[in-house]
Amino acid sequence: MKQQIIDLYQNKPQNYGRTERQLFDGFMNDLNTGTIRSCEYVDGAWVVNDWVKMGILIGFRMGLLTELPWSSQKTFFDKDTLPEKQFRLSDQVRIVPGGTSARNGCYVAPGVAIMPPAFINVGAYIDGGSLVDSHALVGSCAQIGKNVHLSAGAMIGGVLEPINSRPVIVEDDSFVGGNCGVYEGVIIKSRAVLASGTILTGSTPVYDAVHSRYLERDAGGSFTIPEDAVLVPGSRAMTKHPGFQIYCPIIIKYRDAKTEISVQLERDLRAEID
Repeated sequence: MKQQIIDLYQNKPQNYGRTERQLFDGFMNDLNTGTIRSCEYVDGAWVVNDWVKMGILIGFRMGLLTELPWSSQKTFFDKDTLPEKQFRLSDQVRIVPGGTSARNGCYVAPGVAIMPPAFINVGAYIDGGSLVDSHALVGSCAQIGKNVHLSAGAMIGGVLEPINSRPVIVEDDSFVGGNCGVYEGVIIKSRAVLASGTILTGSTPVYDAVHSRYLERDAGGSFTIPEDAVLVPGSRAMTKHPGFQIYCPIIIKYRDAKTEISVQLERDLRAEID
């Protein structure tokens, strides 16, 4: 399948026929089941699977704008290759009524809970035990680990092009507070905690107050937030205009007993409604 997708992406036909559609349908099935993913952890590093992004983009090329009835009161208009994902009880995903939508081609593992309204885009991967809270977004190809809490209003940015661009990655047991934004290929390592309102991008320096240094950009051209780091919104003086401040997220500490109590309280409250 990988080579067929690459060939089809690089050699766009005049018309897409039954053979191409069958290839794409099989590709989407593998995305839906988590058999393939746009980015995966291999030998200690996150690796972008360019060909998977190619396959998703083929869906946009191939698709025709069509009417997608969602209910008797609401109709969507989108590419026929990328309809809304249809969940079944056997998927064991808890989706609370109230306007949540997921696009076909995303993987949502058993044990995930989704509070309304939330949106999960094509190519996204959400592992077991995670919570996607109200008004949260998981962007295209974003990777969310096990037991991650995406609080209300959290924005996890997505990326399809350039195809070699790394998506946002949030590793296992991390906590992303309300109204946080994580964009431009930032990696949140396991057990990190983002306080409400923290914004992380590939161009905004991050200051580690514990070690008195700014984080260096990683091999992907963005930032990797260390394991167990606790971040809060902050500011720094402008070099040429020291009287003015600009935004700067700060690693205020690394997880300690107090942090564990706060995170455990969140988990206990969540368990009450799960």
